[in-house]
Order: sequence, then C-alpha cells, then structure tokens
Amino acid sequence: MLGPNGSVFMPSVLTLIGIPGLESVQCWIGIPFCVMYLMAVIGNTLILVIIKYENSLHSPMYILLAMLGATDIALSTCILPKMLGIFWFHLIEISFEACLLQMWLLHSFQGIESGVLLAMALDRYVAICNPLRHASIFSQKLLTHIGVGVTLRAAILGAPCLVLIKYRLKFYRTTVVSHSYCEHMAIVKLAIEDIRINKIYGLFVAFTILGFDIIFITLSYIQIFITVFQLPQKEARFKAFNTCIAHICVFLQFYLLGFFSFFTHRFGSHIPPYVHILLSNLYLLVPPFLNPIVYGVKTKQIRDHVLTIFVCSKHLNH
Repeated sequence: MLGPNGSVFMPSVLTLIGIPGLESVQCWIGIPFCVMYLMAVIGNTLILVIIKYENSLHSPMYILLAMLGATDIALSTCILPKMLGIFWFHLIEISFEACLLQMWLLHSFQGIESGVLLAMALDRYVAICNPLRHASIFSQKLLTHIGVGVTLRAAILGAPCLVLIKYRLKFYRTTVVSHSYCEHMAIVKLAIEDIRINKIYGLFVAFTILGFDIIFITLSYIQIFITVFQLPQKEARFKAFNTCIAHICVFLQFYLLGFFSFFTHRFGSHIPPYVHILLSNLYLLVPPFLNPIVYGVKTKQIRDHVLTIFVCSKHLNH
C-alpha cells in the first residue's frame, strides 16, 4: 500500500541488494565467503566434538571455548545461506517479519559472543592472578549462569529494537535495503518518520553490551599483564603470555571490525558503501572462521586431539 509522497505503508517484503556497487562481481565474492563459512562450521564443530568427548577438556576455559564455537556457528549460519542466495541465485526478496527475525538473531548472537569473550577474559584473569581460587570461583554452576545470563542479556536487550521498528515505523521511502543482510540501522534508515528513538536505543544496546564488555576485558588484561611480568620464572611468564595472545587476537578481530561497522552506519557517510558492507560481512564471517584456527594452533590440548583424529583417519584409510 502506498503512503504519502510515494512512500510504502508497512511493506510485507523487503529487497536485499547484496553489496552496493559490486553487484556484477557478487557471484565471485560468494566463493571465498562460502569457503570461510564451511571452514567456520567444520572447525567449530570439530572443537565442540573434541571438547564434548574428551573428559580432560571439561575445564572452564574449554567449556567457554565450546560456547564460543556454538555461537560462531549460529552467528554465521543466520546470515550466510541467505547471503549466498542473493549472490548466486538472485534470491533478493525477504519477508518483513523474516528480516526482523534475522536482525534480532544476528544482534543477539553478536551480544552472546561478546559476553562469552568477556567470560573468557575473566577466566584467564582468575587463572593467572588468583590461581588457587580458580576452581572454586569458576564452578560448573557459574558457567551455567554465565551461559544463561549472556543469552538472556542479548536476547532481551535486542527485542525492543523489533518492537520499535514494527510498531513505530509505518511509512518507508523504499523497500530496497542496501545491504546483504538485515541490519538494524540499514532497516531503520528506510523509514521516513522520526528515527531518533530507534538510533538512541541502538546506541544504548551497543554500549550496554559491547561497550561494557570491552571495558572489563581491557581491565582484565591490564591486570593479567601486570601479574605476568611480575612472575619470577621466565618460562612461566612466556607460557602465561602465550596463552593470552590467542585470546587477544580473537578479541581484537571481533571488536575492531564490530565498532568499525557500527560507527560507519551512523557517522561514515563519506566511506564508499561497498567498503562498509564488505567489512560488515567480514565482521560476521572472519571471527567464526579464525577462532578455531587461533585456538587450534595456540592451544596444545586441542591441537594434539585434532592431529590424533587426522592420524587415526589416515591409518584407517590405509
């Protein structure tokens, strides 16, 4: 139904164009994206299986790593199949409700991932700065509460975004979303009505989740490094530092790309759209793809079990 000035009233279908300006080469861009997605699913599934069936890996650090792996699989799966449909088969239409659902799932999984990364930083903080109390503090009960808490925090804080779009914004200047997935600000910007409340609430959620988490992660690692450099033995310092580097790599790739995408939507009008959308896509694909590689290479126990699996399969084939 048409509204004033040719606007669309409560559209039932939206159109996702993919990567603005790169439509002609999207089919080729889809190939590395698909490879990264398959590697992310295989790598994270492998880590989940190893942690589940190896009793020696049922410690807090590995349980949190399993949570991260499950979140990574869910995060990439909620956008990649539809994105590849756009790139390869020109399946550009999506119902308004399905778009809102994808948006909510996407931002919820981002919030859960951030919460798990914070829990991992706190786990390392207690393990290095207060090792004698680590087992009593990071109990199975606390890990369960962390899992439930970060999930509820992300899901509940993200839900009002759906309500504010669905029931506040009635008229849209276009139904074409200049994005390859349903992102909050990309949808909000289509409306012709006042979107300040939507923008303010989006900022509130981002800083409540990502801002809060990154502050405490940074404080944890400052304290960790102070403690590590005070260790008397050089080997102990190196081992603790080596463990932390893997975690820091994961934190940096997640938050740097995340904040770039977030601020570009609001203040980056001078940045070419294809650069913004490409980096937004990579933000959701690179962490799930790299996390199993980073932890698989840097964590000896997981690396040994992966090698054992491949050696056994090689012997069986012969």
